[in-house]
Amino acid sequence: MPKYVVFYESADDVRSKAPAHFPAHRARWQEFRDRGTLLMIGTFANPQADGSMGIFTTREAAEEFVRGDPFVLNGVVRKWTIREWNEALAGP
Repeated sequence: MPKYVVFYESADDVRSKAPAHFPAHRARWQEFRDRGTLLMIGTFANPQADGSMGIFTTREAAEEFVRGDPFVLNGVVRKWTIREWNEALAGP
């Protein structure tokens, strides 16, 4: 079963922009996690240079998340993409 990976490219000076919108962003991902459609989310080691990602169970969930994510709506994220990913080591 494929998964869908959202890649975020951080806007300039993400460290100063993100804190104001983080509580709403966290509430958004917790909602999707609680629904079972968000499996993992997080930044790379250097979020300014490398951004962040989230793994979703469906493309629809990934698109819905991005469309309403406060980080996207408020310019914390410069650009985003969704890619289908074929997980090889799925759990039982």
